[in-house]
Amino acid sequence: MGAIRVHEFMSMDGVIDTPTWTMDFGFDPKMGQAIAKVMTGCDGILLGRKTYEMFEPAWSARTSEEDPGAPFMNDTTKYIVSSTLEKATWSNSIILGSYDRRAIQRIKDSRHGIYVSGSGTLVRALIADGLVDELHLFVYPLTRGSGPYLFAKDTPPGKWDLASCETYDNGVLYLGYRRAPSSAFEA
Repeated sequence: MGAIRVHEFMSMDGVIDTPTWTMDFGFDPKMGQAIAKVMTGCDGILLGRKTYEMFEPAWSARTSEEDPGAPFMNDTTKYIVSSTLEKATWSNSIILGSYDRRAIQRIKDSRHGIYVSGSGTLVRALIADGLVDELHLFVYPLTRGSGPYLFAKDTPPGKWDLASCETYDNGVLYLGYRRAPSSAFEA
């Protein structure tokens, strides 16, 4: 059974909306190394519709010379959770339809690892259903005040173990968490 590994850029107050606000901080190369480690061993990508629609034009024509992550993003099977998307134009993409915990569990059971980036609505559902095994958070040194948050207000209580952390010269803090092995979703 594979692990679902979620990667998010977030503000200090927990907002994970479209992270155009990260541009002011630049992208430290060490952040790319950390993201590459998250992708290592993953043989599936799980995306919500909005993230798919942002990623497809950004990644589909990108080459390994332009970005070392391009082969992973383009060649790996992508599963899109969407009740409205009718046609996937990005190579190796499969539309799953509406969110279905059982369908995602079947994919998780058939893969070594599944990478999730962005996809806030999907990630909140995965967390609520106890399907996320790892959270990889890149916390930017600013507050947004409002916006979509990583955790919904009705998220069940859970415990996570800190697996790694790193600070970068641009002020970003990386926190890698693994779901605690014993009853991760008990208070």
